[in-house]
Amino acid sequence: MVANPSLPSGRRARVLVAMSGGVDSSVAAAELVARGHEVIGATLKLFCYGDSVPDRPCCSLDSINDARSVCQALGIPHYVLNMEDRFSRDVIANFVAEYSRGRTPIPCVRCNSFTKFRDLLAHADALECDYLATGHYAVAREGRLYRGADPGKDQSYFLWGISRSVLPRLLTPVGGLTKAETRAHARQLGLVTADKPESVEICFVPDDDYVGVLEQHLPADAPALVPGPLVSTRGEVIGEHAGFARYTIGQRKGLPGGAGEPRFVVAIRPATREVVVGSADELLGHRVQLAELNWLADPLAEGDGCLVQLRYRARAVPATVVTVTEDRLDLALAVPVRAIAPGQSGVVFADDGQVLGGGVIA
Repeated sequence: MVANPSLPSGRRARVLVAMSGGVDSSVAAAELVARGHEVIGATLKLFCYGDSVPDRPCCSLDSINDARSVCQALGIPHYVLNMEDRFSRDVIANFVAEYSRGRTPIPCVRCNSFTKFRDLLAHADALECDYLATGHYAVAREGRLYRGADPGKDQSYFLWGISRSVLPRLLTPVGGLTKAETRAHARQLGLVTADKPESVEICFVPDDDYVGVLEQHLPADAPALVPGPLVSTRGEVIGEHAGFARYTIGQRKGLPGGAGEPRFVVAIRPATREVVVGSADELLGHRVQLAELNWLADPLAEGDGCLVQLRYRARAVPATVVTVTEDRLDLALAVPVRAIAPGQSGVVFADDGQVLGGGVIA
């Protein structure tokens, strides 16, 4: 393993490791054990899958058992924390509410912000742990958070909403590794999770069918699910959509075709149940407003420059602060960005990859 400056050295610490049952958290725990720390594993049970989906990648019975097996192999204790009620209230309910407002939420950000880190840190305190460690591909160092070393796996985008107070106690043992290095280390140790497939879906949305989740939680005649007018950017009704919750900004699939240029969803108006379609050029935005701000460094001021990332996997673009208040950040983008979707996260970075903070796109 390469040296990781985020890990404690010089003394034996007690560390609670968030164990998802995947390879990343398994290697995180193994690295801390190898460094001589007192390590305790904890798995959050966030969602009950019952018997219908036996092979869920996150917090299913199989994943809990994998986490337990790794902890046994490492000779460390393992706890399972049942947080289903809080997850349902703070994450799933918000997911449904956001789609009902014509927005596109990121439940993983919400989960990290309101469930995982709060509950794990509380458990770490109860066990008198010095640190909390996770398998995220991000680097926590000296009370700051930075991008992970593997550009293709960097998860710092999902962590902007955690409390700044967590950072001095947060360890990210695999943040300085590539995914390939993590798997290689797991194979060397003979961990059962070494070749386990990655989780690529939202944990409570089987087969990426988010509309199915909405249909479970909303009445059949909910405004978000019933047909409504499909309109052009000039206000002309050009057809009917199948329910505005089935669409997101930038979407082309599911729209009526035509002989002219391709159409894309450029706006959703829940008050009138309108889905607005336009050209590719009409998807481009030069300004973005972020709400529900959370700062992991000192807040920016008017005129400050930064980089802002507006979707996971998207390239961060240069931006300048136009206005900033306690709960709102208005940024002017140096280059236009396609399909800026309300409900997604806008994450603000420094040039060196430090996560300065973020918010929800308004």
